[in-house]
Amino acid sequence: MMPSHAIAGEETGGDPEHLTRAARHQAQVDPLAALRAPGDPPWDVYLTGTVFLDIVFTGLDTAPVRGTESWARGMGSSPGGVANMAAALARLGLRTSLAAAFGDDHYGEYCWDALARGEGIDLTPSRTVPGWHSPVTVSMAYEGERTMISHGHEPPPEEPAPDCPPPARAAVASLTPGRRAPWIAQAARKGTRIFADVGWDDTGAWDLAGLADLEHCEAFLPNAEEAMRYTGSTCPKAAAHALTEHVPVAVVTLGAEGAYAVDRRTGETAEVPAIAVEALDPTGAGDVFVAGFVTGTLAGWPLADRLALAGLTAALSVQEFGGSLSAPGWSEIGAWWRRVQSLDTQNPAALRRYAFLDPLIPTHLDRPWPLRRAVPTIGFGRNA
Repeated sequence: MMPSHAIAGEETGGDPEHLTRAARHQAQVDPLAALRAPGDPPWDVYLTGTVFLDIVFTGLDTAPVRGTESWARGMGSSPGGVANMAAALARLGLRTSLAAAFGDDHYGEYCWDALARGEGIDLTPSRTVPGWHSPVTVSMAYEGERTMISHGHEPPPEEPAPDCPPPARAAVASLTPGRRAPWIAQAARKGTRIFADVGWDDTGAWDLAGLADLEHCEAFLPNAEEAMRYTGSTCPKAAAHALTEHVPVAVVTLGAEGAYAVDRRTGETAEVPAIAVEALDPTGAGDVFVAGFVTGTLAGWPLADRLALAGLTAALSVQEFGGSLSAPGWSEIGAWWRRVQSLDTQNPAALRRYAFLDPLIPTHLDRPWPLRRAVPTIGFGRNA
């Protein structure tokens, strides 16, 4: 049975007091409302990592040419890095706690305010580092791809994550080949369900034994190239099945072909095609995909529905620019769902794939789709 939803502002049991009114309006739907009970962990998802200030240029016809000046038709700024994942989770209605280091410059203040007040993300385990400037990434989007330039310095030795992560239903970790993150084992011992992705292995080893924290994970979500290299498979689906020897649930993203998933415990497999959209900027789409899958998993949905929500949210995100800026909320999901149902040319079988959205989307969320959010900047003057 699909869990019922709760509109923001209704009592949902143990709502953290810090959650702002703006964040409640942003989430609009609580996908875990029917599952909440006294004594539950205060947070649905815990994250730790590096927050960047992302500055994104869009509307470039081609890649920048050496020795010339290019003008972009669009520009935005937003918290990036681990903030992409945190914002995506919060906008889907999950109570999210983030441990990160923030610079004590204006960039750091902007990112802190955007996440805490704008998105309702708990930053209690985070810290501001005196004299440390915020890492910055400049991203240029063109021809459906992106090029990024980053700058930053290592924060002081103190780890931004606490020795004991706060109690949470789930945590999302980015695994690093050859290195353990002690907090992952600590969280798993407390019953937190760990969802993991991984970056490109610059060492070229592609050895699953090097991903030691995978033993604590419930789900692993690499892309097709990563999955095949780690397993030695020549087929992404075969790679997904091979990965279930190491982790209960394997999800392999297939780019324009969608995604494929295997659950070793239930025997379920699922394949969901990608949704065709006009891509503006793919920044953060992978984070949004993981957030959608985590949301469906915590809500207890079938594997295919989890995969469908993940793919849908990722597709909606690439129509906006910026990472955390582009993460869709339930207004965007609802607007998309009503729009595609109104088209006579839609395949009925394809529509049935997303029928699980009906009980979740409030009828009052009647907004046009696609949507365009306001473009943020670091801050306007008080009289702006």
